[in-house]
Amino acid sequence: MERGERYRNPTEVQMSQMVLPCHTNHRGELSIGQLLKWIDTTACLSAERHAGCPCVTASVDDIYFEHTISVGQVVNIKAKVNRAFNSSMEVGIQVSYEDLCSGKQWNVCKAYATFVAQGKATGKMKLKPLAPQTEEEKMEHSIAAERRRMRLAHTDTLKDLLTNSTLQTERENGDCNTVVPAEKTRVESVELVLPPHANHQGNTFGGQIMAWMENVATIAASRLCHAHPTLKTIEMFHFRGPSQVGDRLLLKAIVNNAFKNSMEVGVCVEAYRQEMEVSRRHINSAFMTFVVLDQEGQPSTIPMVKPEAGDGERRYREASARKKIRLDRKYIISCEQTKVPLSVPWDQSNKVYLSYNNVSALKTLVAKTNWVLATEIDKVRMYTLEEDKYLSFRIEMSLCIDATQAFFLLSDLRQRHEWDRHYASAELVQQVDEDDMIYHVLSQTVSQENKPQDFVILASRRRPCDEGDPYVVAFRSVTLPTRPPNPEYTRGETMCSGFCIWQETAELTKVSYYNQAAPGYLAYVTTNIAGLSSDFYVTFKACERFLQKNKDEITVGLQNL
Repeated sequence: MERGERYRNPTEVQMSQMVLPCHTNHRGELSIGQLLKWIDTTACLSAERHAGCPCVTASVDDIYFEHTISVGQVVNIKAKVNRAFNSSMEVGIQVSYEDLCSGKQWNVCKAYATFVAQGKATGKMKLKPLAPQTEEEKMEHSIAAERRRMRLAHTDTLKDLLTNSTLQTERENGDCNTVVPAEKTRVESVELVLPPHANHQGNTFGGQIMAWMENVATIAASRLCHAHPTLKTIEMFHFRGPSQVGDRLLLKAIVNNAFKNSMEVGVCVEAYRQEMEVSRRHINSAFMTFVVLDQEGQPSTIPMVKPEAGDGERRYREASARKKIRLDRKYIISCEQTKVPLSVPWDQSNKVYLSYNNVSALKTLVAKTNWVLATEIDKVRMYTLEEDKYLSFRIEMSLCIDATQAFFLLSDLRQRHEWDRHYASAELVQQVDEDDMIYHVLSQTVSQENKPQDFVILASRRRPCDEGDPYVVAFRSVTLPTRPPNPEYTRGETMCSGFCIWQETAELTKVSYYNQAAPGYLAYVTTNIAGLSSDFYVTFKACERFLQKNKDEITVGLQNL
């Protein structure tokens, strides 16, 4: 920055609001509906700052509310565009609040919203790409592609779980004898869209629709528990179509399922004009999780729900599936990277989130800026990165091979023993989908128990999303019931490792290998950095020979696809 100015993202928008009595519920806490309106407005202004034209809300990812906000406190909302795709963009939103008397601040929630740019004549318009500058921006920009992939796969994930898995739909607790028919929780409410509810194009604000949805969902939850519930989680909002000034919005809510300490409420929104009530348009659907807190702030036991036959039973079962998906997603994705267990159990329901975590962990490592060049031998460079209790390595070289060829050759672990002397063999245990495979790897490395090590590794590969993106091959350990630990081996674990492959020129490709070492590896490394550098050099040179030898063969295979 010139003249020592502090860098600020050009799409960043901030909003600060004092919480007044008109913004609160009966407890004097900020209404979630009001908060959603502020969030949507801030995010939309950020999206429009990048697009240079009006934007509409397409979806909002899951939101987990960590705190409630009281009258007199200040809500601070910060939004900025993480990545622009063709006509849509992801906006990251951070919400916190501060107490003006003490000066303390707390995080409330983090959210990701997708907005679509609206051109004047042709509707959707193509957006200019973003150029991330800081380490944080580069990380969010890179991982935005993974979040987009996960959004698109959400519906299929739910269908797979309902089709292929046995869900626990029985009541978790037997100490509650109260059973409420789901029909008694049903709520219907109509809203007329007026000019204050819409933007300058006459389209209803997404935040306003979300606020109305939160209102009817809260009423439905109250009818089950006969108390004032607290909203804890909103599952992804997806706007299926626009509504305009003059529309009537019919909002419907019902409790789909009640668990021991929480309940899921489903809400849908339909729009119609006065003269066409029979022709309703589905505008939005969402699922909200409520709890009832006692005087100590702890969740209370909630009455059971008896679903209606037919659609009610389907919603009841789907709510159980969504709960499992939500817990998987929060467990694998929402917690800090350093707190994710090394080997997470893999199953059909969490495959999308494990794949996301696998790739995003590697992309986070790639985005780090404080790598230090440790050694360079014959154009093979080794970098190190020390953070907290972890030490990471980056080995890179440039070679004459097409990036696509290197991508397919390095993503197949069954061939790795041909160039990596640490690998004895690798067996493909499960082909999860086109881009995710699970391997059982036998290592040449001997453990402290004087046994060879074995690994169960999820390999996730990604092609570039945009020009300038690398090919990615990420590895992490998973637990698989069909491959339990064998007494003949010592089960090893890998936290985060993999390849990023950039096409630098028509003839030249840069291959970078990353590895995040667990704490037990540090003592060896710090005393043998020279030996480690030599080992990496020998291995990478063998990798180069392997790629050159097999590139013609993989080219023929790619042409036949």
